[in-house]
Amino acid sequence: MYWNSLNGWLRAQCGTKVYKLALSSGCTCPNRDGTLGDRGCIFCDGAGAFAEAGDIPAQIAAARARVAAKAGPDARYIAYFQSFTNTYGPTERLRALYTAAMAPPDVVILSIATRPDCLGPEILALLAELNCIKPVWVELGLQTIHPTSAAYIRRGYDLPVYETAAANLRALGITVVTHQILGLPGETRADMAKTAQYIGQSGANGVKFHLLHVLRGTDLAADWQAGKFQAMTLADYIAALEDCIRSIPRDVVVHRLTGDGAKRDLLAPLWSGDKKRVLNAIHAAFARDDVEQGSAL
Repeated sequence: MYWNSLNGWLRAQCGTKVYKLALSSGCTCPNRDGTLGDRGCIFCDGAGAFAEAGDIPAQIAAARARVAAKAGPDARYIAYFQSFTNTYGPTERLRALYTAAMAPPDVVILSIATRPDCLGPEILALLAELNCIKPVWVELGLQTIHPTSAAYIRRGYDLPVYETAAANLRALGITVVTHQILGLPGETRADMAKTAQYIGQSGANGVKFHLLHVLRGTDLAADWQAGKFQAMTLADYIAALEDCIRSIPRDVVVHRLTGDGAKRDLLAPLWSGDKKRVLNAIHAAFARDDVEQGSAL
């Protein structure tokens, strides 16, 4: 059994446990501000949308406090701009935010979640500059390679846009982490495995696997309540995840095995609300099935 877990990779690189500090950039999203659309992706609940970035040192202090019970004195941190499109704004404004987030000595990585269509030349130049100071990761929300699914979730860009963004980032030596959603309506296990294989072939350094979960107030919730699709069972999710792990190269770092939404807004599948139970079930299944990353290639 083998998969290249992020925790193991970080320990090998940093010699200690590394924790993420979730930060807000205050950025909007072209899929919400009217540029591409005004309702976002179909699964997005808009929670915290366009929050003010506020004082980055204060955000870091608050984020440290949330992990203080687990983090020891030798812990290291990733400054993580997580929600929405964190390269969508004036370059100099973003420079100030990123630089402040990277400033603490124990912050060892800057991670920025964004869209592939929001990485213009000025942003790429800024990221390259910062990557010379500390490692920069850019997380790209691909979700699927299948056009029907991409249209359904209102992703708002075609596959070549992702390919160009990933190639540009790799050429600058910037780490690319690609997101995939399992359980999109109409997709088979084979479809999901093909997306995972594509991510590995695209040159991504890492991958995050997410379960499609239904949150109250989203357009996806309306479709689910109308019976247009069913949420995955835990067994089906694990089976699809195993296929995907087997379909990516051994050196691709697996940053996440599943994702979970806010419990107060979770409509389906309810089993996903118990993250510890879910991860225990995944690990047990991987051992039972002797899952080997890359074995299907």
